[in-house]
Amino acid sequence: MNKAFYPSAVPPADSEKPLLLLVDDMPPNLHVLAATLKSEYRLKTATSGAAALELVARSDKPELILLDVMMPGMSGIEVLRRLRADPGTWDIPVIFVSADTSEQSQLDGLDLGADDYLTKPVVSTVLRARVRNLLARKRTERQLRLAAHVFQYSGEAIMITDRNNRIIEVNPAFSTRTGYTSDEVRGKDPKLLSSGRATAEEYKSMWQSIKEDGFWQGEMWDRDKNGDIYPKLLTISTVRNSHHEIEYHIASFSDISNLKAAEERIHHIAHHDALTGLPNRIHLTIAMEQALADAQRQSRELAVMFIDMDRFKLINDTLGHHVGDQLLTEVARRLKSCVRQSDIVARLGGDEFVVVLTGMSEQMVPTTVAGKILHALSQPYQIHQHILHTSPSIGISIYPLDGEDSTTLMKNADAAMYHAKEQGRNNAQYFTAEMNAAASRRLALEHDLRSALEAGQFELHYQPQVCGKTLLICGVEALVRWRHPVRGLISPLDFIPLAEDTGLIEPIGAWVLNEACRQLAQWRTEGVTSLTMAVNLSAHQLRSSTLVELVRDTLSQYGLSENDLELEITESVAMTDPERAIGQLQALRDLGVRLAIDDFGTGYSSLAYLKNLPIQSLKLDRSFVRDIETDANDAAISTATLALAHSLGLGVVAEGVETEHQKEFLLNLGCDLLQGYLFGKPQPAALISQLLHGGKAALVTSA
Repeated sequence: MNKAFYPSAVPPADSEKPLLLLVDDMPPNLHVLAATLKSEYRLKTATSGAAALELVARSDKPELILLDVMMPGMSGIEVLRRLRADPGTWDIPVIFVSADTSEQSQLDGLDLGADDYLTKPVVSTVLRARVRNLLARKRTERQLRLAAHVFQYSGEAIMITDRNNRIIEVNPAFSTRTGYTSDEVRGKDPKLLSSGRATAEEYKSMWQSIKEDGFWQGEMWDRDKNGDIYPKLLTISTVRNSHHEIEYHIASFSDISNLKAAEERIHHIAHHDALTGLPNRIHLTIAMEQALADAQRQSRELAVMFIDMDRFKLINDTLGHHVGDQLLTEVARRLKSCVRQSDIVARLGGDEFVVVLTGMSEQMVPTTVAGKILHALSQPYQIHQHILHTSPSIGISIYPLDGEDSTTLMKNADAAMYHAKEQGRNNAQYFTAEMNAAASRRLALEHDLRSALEAGQFELHYQPQVCGKTLLICGVEALVRWRHPVRGLISPLDFIPLAEDTGLIEPIGAWVLNEACRQLAQWRTEGVTSLTMAVNLSAHQLRSSTLVELVRDTLSQYGLSENDLELEITESVAMTDPERAIGQLQALRDLGVRLAIDDFGTGYSSLAYLKNLPIQSLKLDRSFVRDIETDANDAAISTATLALAHSLGLGVVAEGVETEHQKEFLLNLGCDLLQGYLFGKPQPAALISQLLHGGKAALVTSA
């Protein structure tokens, strides 16, 4: 038995043995053949040519036929002729077995395609050897045909070289990819394909693997006949002779240009912002480490600029993400135009960008670049039909003065950026140690703010509003305060901007509305029947799709009428997206709730939109009231505002009234309501209750 086919030396199962067909019209002859072959093969027998053809036509075709030549009816020669004429049987090997020893008979059989010829009586050892050898030869031929087919029609390029690495043959796929025909490369060294990108060390490692392991696979860059360079995945194996010497090298390769392009796209996506195309945080970290290494090696400074766009969140939330996205894309374009090609411009996310100035010199100081960025990013933005205004707040840290690693430099630049916002926005600030402490305090405050609502640390203070005609209290404004368990009472100026930045302003605003209505309902039970409650709405709340339902449900919960509540929005919030604001405010007005514009005169009002807002009153900002006694311009603005409001049928509430002269001036102009320290500071509900129930300034009650 040939152990090459059965490496384990375990005899194959009957179903795995080759199937032979024995054909002879003499049963004794069949018996001799079967006795000799049955231990190694599965056998079928036929006693006539017709029976043999019938068996061959079945699906279980024999791998070899031993065919008697001289048979009655249909001779072996005729059977062979029919086998070779049939596409389904033409390649079955046939050994003629005959008592006819004439040369002509053998020639006739061989001419028709017989593979061998045995004469009777058959010698058993010869029979077994002939069958075994013929089956092995046919298997080899099939393998060679298959290999030739693969070589010819493979989609991969294949190249065969000799032991001296000279090209012997290439397949059509090779010619298609490289542009070289087989005649052009035959006898040549494959280095003619080299692109020059691989190093000597890489080639040395490759050939070492080929010689020691007989195999190598890896990526390589080649150059085709036209001079174009392309990447390929190359596999090289060896064919060795009986002395274990390399006779041939077989190299196959495929063009992986598309794969490489896909990898580059994936890498770009992973390291770049999808919206702006700028490097993202991952890429920035890698690029900064390289830039810092270069700066350290060259003993140069490096600047990190942390840039945040002012009021972007308001624009994005009011006009929609599609407008915000286009605005950010334009910001990225302008940023890139302000720096050199060697500098780094990245987007961290949202409206936060980072610029890293590398290779700094005296002629290229951060202040100069910051000035260019401030100017470029502060110019108006035309996005569809909108003319948008925003500006950058820039924080700057310097290597190595403010940090020697990217994390520290980024943290310090971020702290400087917050200081720039505190300084009025639209400016640049360098990092100082004090800023770092302030940033730490802000971070701690944000952490505490997230649990303050659940912990019940918020409370409302109420500031009286007095009627201009009677000087009696006719309303209060609810103002939120945070009583921190450690820091005490924290000013809204400190935590309201933080709540807006973190998105906590919406749940806080909902709590304020609920608590204010609850308190008003309690005063109602105490006999105070004609008091209006004013509550401020944030930009987040005004944009909320659940605002109207929240207001309706809260009023119903505490049994209040719609006129008991006045909602205030700032002028800047209303004017950011007037059309959307009008829709939301109209829905609130349809409930019967009173509406007011807060801080009037500090924003960018359009009278065309103002007259369309469903509001009942304006609140004159305290900045105009404060200097009304000494500044003729403020006095003129206050006079004009009152006249404008009254001509539109709107009431006016003057904020920040602190002196008798201010009160008299405003009353002479017909101001409807006055609010300020002259009449009372914001105070807890208990103190306001005392004020409401006593003194000549108290509200008239039903008692």
